[in-house]
Amino acid sequence: MLQHNTEQMSVLPSLQVTGQGLFSRPDWAGKQQDGTREYFIRASRLSLLHGIEHGEVYRNGQNSWSPTGWTGLHEPPIRIRSSSRRLTADDPTWDDPVRHHSSWLIAVSSHGHDAHGHTLLVGCLQGDTPRLHADADLIAGWTETGTQATWVILTGRDKDVFSRYSQLLAKLHTPRAGKIKRVWSSWYSLYEDVSQADIQAIAPQLPRYGFDTLQIDDGWELRVGDWTPNSKFPLHMSDLAAQIRDQGMSAGIWIAPFIVLPEAQAMQTNRQMLLRDGDAELLTAGSNWGSRYFTYDFSRADARQWLADLIGTVVHDWGFDMLKLDFLNAGAIPGKRSEAVDREFIYRDALQVIRQAAGEDAFLLGSGALIFPSLGILDAVRIGPDVAPMWDNYATTDMSDALAKNALRNSVNRLWMKGLIGLDPDIVYFRHQRNLLNDTQMQLLRDCTTLCDVRGISDPPSWLSPSELAAVRSYLLYDPRIRQLGRYRYLLDDREVDFAAALDQQHSLYAL
Repeated sequence: MLQHNTEQMSVLPSLQVTGQGLFSRPDWAGKQQDGTREYFIRASRLSLLHGIEHGEVYRNGQNSWSPTGWTGLHEPPIRIRSSSRRLTADDPTWDDPVRHHSSWLIAVSSHGHDAHGHTLLVGCLQGDTPRLHADADLIAGWTETGTQATWVILTGRDKDVFSRYSQLLAKLHTPRAGKIKRVWSSWYSLYEDVSQADIQAIAPQLPRYGFDTLQIDDGWELRVGDWTPNSKFPLHMSDLAAQIRDQGMSAGIWIAPFIVLPEAQAMQTNRQMLLRDGDAELLTAGSNWGSRYFTYDFSRADARQWLADLIGTVVHDWGFDMLKLDFLNAGAIPGKRSEAVDREFIYRDALQVIRQAAGEDAFLLGSGALIFPSLGILDAVRIGPDVAPMWDNYATTDMSDALAKNALRNSVNRLWMKGLIGLDPDIVYFRHQRNLLNDTQMQLLRDCTTLCDVRGISDPPSWLSPSELAAVRSYLLYDPRIRQLGRYRYLLDDREVDFAAALDQQHSLYAL
């Protein structure tokens, strides 16, 4: 039965809904002090005429790397064109070359990014793999399983509707107060060549600059899928973690527990646990390291137990209290699971296994993470593609590629999630060697990370000059007053930062 009042309906678009209709939550609903209007729907599908003739659409990508941002309502949708890349960095199931498509929320605005005009946001609060699309007239939302979900429709100023949506989600999924904020990562300097000797040399140098965590990235493991140390790490991992903690820092490590490369021994020992299609053939979950990779069926009890044992070993036996969990989106690809349940539910259940095995005090950072089903479990998520030390690349227009501009675009357009979950925009650079970024571009990245919850650097101190080292310390200790002025404009203390030109310009490698 439709439940509404005249005041609310006077500002609502035309609405069609399958389900129980509109309803109010006395502790949630109503007109907010900022003028935002809201109402709630319990439905498996909904559609509404947005009534915006000329405007912009906000698209939220499925996972950390998926393209996210605003584009013109009458322009082509933001999407990854390559089907193989889409499998790794977005959700191929609901890709649409014509309509704007989004995961768990979508918004249409009648004004530019510095106006205070009308924005309509439709977002899921609870539901099975919620997806939405928009065209010139219509917004539609649905759950992949066809089960009912709870949706909210918000109208108001651009900034206010996103803020309110974040508040509503936080009521359902209490944000975690993760303590890790200043991370040194081995990836963007040492890459897969990282060794125990490198870590032992770098660790003692870091605390004086303000780092609270040293995180060993990809390159320590025997193979992706076989999570034991290789010959470059002869010391027992518990001793190495202890050496990091002795410097007053948390010990972090990279791990991709949801995936397996074909050459890994786990392909044999765990083969029965891997996800398959309807013909019982192994499913490709994505590609990297010059290879495709596979994933587990975490609806199986043995796969969940294997996952719990792995995480328990890394956290409790080895002593790493910060985990960078990568390629998590593989856990939510479509497939024939042993139990017929929603794929994002299985993803969230697997994260719950990790959290329980790691303990409440462990800091869990998700990369390639599906943000909506990660809420309340992970401490933080990556919110953009990898930040390569180059702004642009003439060889690619893929918005999920590892480029600084792509990472900045995604991260700035996801800043509204701050306070809902920890935001990791990836690292920034201070080095001028092995780096194609200019000073303006590097400052934009630093300003964006200052607005987020997690700040990361990968430059070894030995690569930096005294002035660059001083700049690192100032950056890590910088704690400005922050005020949002517009969609892309912020005030950091008395300094205004405007990301619009960097995100909107279409120039080449050395723009800005």
